[in-house]
Amino acid sequence: MVFGRVIGSAVATRKYPGLEGAKLLVVQQLNKALQPVGRPAVAVDMAQAGVGDIVLMARKREAAIAYYVPEMPLDLAVIAIVDRVDLAQRDFDFELRPGENRF
Repeated sequence: MVFGRVIGSAVATRKYPGLEGAKLLVVQQLNKALQPVGRPAVAVDMAQAGVGDIVLMARKREAAIAYYVPEMPLDLAVIAIVDRVDLAQRDFDFELRPGENRF
């Protein structure tokens, strides 16, 4: 899961069957300092987020599971709106670099 900020919305006239009526958001991934990282992406909104909200996003298989239809081909889903971020340790890093695994 990663943090992101909603920077807009996306409209699609044709969607994959089962995604009809799903709200699509344009989100920007954030690092631990809440600064933009990488390129914006489109996510399915599960949390009723709006532009400017800081959100928690699920990627890959977790995004598909979070949607109402578990077998939906999704890569990114907004699953929560973040109210506050408190870090107990300052060296925590939200970014997973290539070749790293936290588990």
